[in-house]
Amino acid sequence: MTDTAVHPDSAVHPEIGSPGLAGTSVPPGEYVARARRIAPIIEAEAGAMERECTITAPVVEALRENDLFWMLVPREYGGAGIGIVPALKAIEELARADGSTGWAVMANAFSMGIAAGFMGEEGAREIFGGEVRGITAGMILPTGRGVRVREGDTDGFRVDGRYGFASGSAHADWIGAGFVIHDDDGNPLSDDDGQPLCRVAFVPREQVTFLGGWDVMGMAATGSDDYEVEGVFVPESRTMDTFSTVPVRSEPVYKLGLLGIGVGGHGPVVLGIAQRALEEVATLTSARGRPGYPTVVADAQMFRREFVTHEASLRAARHLVYAAHAEAEETAAAGREITDEQRARLRQVTTWVQGVARDIVTFAFSWGGSGAFRNPSALGRCLRDVSTGANHVLVEPMTLVDAADQILPRYVRQK
Repeated sequence: MTDTAVHPDSAVHPEIGSPGLAGTSVPPGEYVARARRIAPIIEAEAGAMERECTITAPVVEALRENDLFWMLVPREYGGAGIGIVPALKAIEELARADGSTGWAVMANAFSMGIAAGFMGEEGAREIFGGEVRGITAGMILPTGRGVRVREGDTDGFRVDGRYGFASGSAHADWIGAGFVIHDDDGNPLSDDDGQPLCRVAFVPREQVTFLGGWDVMGMAATGSDDYEVEGVFVPESRTMDTFSTVPVRSEPVYKLGLLGIGVGGHGPVVLGIAQRALEEVATLTSARGRPGYPTVVADAQMFRREFVTHEASLRAARHLVYAAHAEAEETAAAGREITDEQRARLRQVTTWVQGVARDIVTFAFSWGGSGAFRNPSALGRCLRDVSTGANHVLVEPMTLVDAADQILPRYVRQK
């Protein structure tokens, strides 16, 4: 594939950097270019990664060398310190090369953005500020339990739990483990509003037991294995409030919040997969005929009409995903609070685009002929990956119902 088909509208929105930090040696858009440049390595490894259910060493090394894991980590911790829009666009480029790679890097990079933005200084420096910059992965939802303890002079938690969906964990140094705080008698603790007290711990990978279990139809190379943490002491400095809405850092990107950062990355993954599917079907149909077609399939009026219709859907979806995120971050950069409607829009577009992408990939697969289902097939992998990704709990259709609370009222005409 050539680069000419990529992002015909990629310049619609400016790249938002980090106004709170002085200077940068790498422009934010460079990370999109880096993701595009390593696409041939990813594409060459895609089949092996799907078979082995993990990102292979050549791809991990290329991602490390190009600093793509640390896009949302502040520059003072050795990261890129870029804004949400260029980070999302870089993920789209990676997913265009291979859906699983885009997903895994999204899981790594965006969980690091959450940790860097919402964890205290001491813990963040321990994870990211050392001689070897850490990579995080793992489940931050509070499915485990933790008890407050003190070891020597250090306050912390004794954490236990079994977790799933540790995307990108095979190359991660620190694994997230969400938990509810319990007292010494095993009772869950609550805040003044009666809500459970929940935190996320980041545990060194050598203290985590990986259980496997990732035998799936699509997104296989994400390596989203199950894992277990048993009686591990975690210093309080290496934990953070699970549902905090107040970041510890001032950069606008972190004001998007845990959901704004942690959920938003799912949108560009399916955008990249849909882009690749259109490229694949255009290539296949331009070289092959079918009985009843006077020339190649790409010349058929039925195909051409459907292609440009789905291509328009992709362009519109891409525009809306990036516009919603750019607007929210621009609001934060101007020193204003991101509104409830803007947050609802982030949830709306991230869930809605899953269906758009799935329709596009299904169209492409249906016109791909034997080239779509005969392995190895990038188009077949697109269908498997987009079908699996759209079933993730964070893009459950009920999130659209929740978003309607903020969106629907603005359409009610006042009498």
